[in-house]
Amino acid sequence: MKRNATAVWKGSGKEGKGHLTTQSGILNETQYSYSSRFEEGTGTNPEELVAAAHSGCFCMKLSFVLGAAGFTPEELSTKCVITLEDGAISSSHLILHAKIDGISQEQFDAAVTEAKDNCPISKSLNTNITVEATLN
Repeated sequence: MKRNATAVWKGSGKEGKGHLTTQSGILNETQYSYSSRFEEGTGTNPEELVAAAHSGCFCMKLSFVLGAAGFTPEELSTKCVITLEDGAISSSHLILHAKIDGISQEQFDAAVTEAKDNCPISKSLNTNITVEATLN
C-alpha cells in the first residue's frame, strides 16, 4: 500500500505560504504558513498533521490489539500532543480515554503498551512517545 500527499510552497520561509493536498482529497489545497505553524494563524501545520496521524493510528492499532484479546471497545478517544523543540519533534504524548466493557486494568495496560510500541506511526517516529491512559 502506498499513500501520498502534495505540498506546494511559494515564497520565503517566513513570508511565504503554501497548501497541502492529500490523495483522498480530505485536504484539498489546505493552507499552511509560518503563522499557522509557529504562531496562531489560520491553517494547518506539519506537527498538527503528525498529531492527527499518530492519534488515529494508535486508536486503530489499539482496537486491533483489544480485538485479538477478545474485547471490543465502545470508544477510544486519543489526543496527541506533538512537541517541536530546536527544529525537531522531541516528543509525542498520547492521552487516551477508553470505554471497554469487561477488561481488567492489567489487560488494558498491556494492550495500550502494545499499541503504543507497534502502531506504524509510532514505529516511524524517532522521538520519545508517552501515553496517559484512562479506562472509564
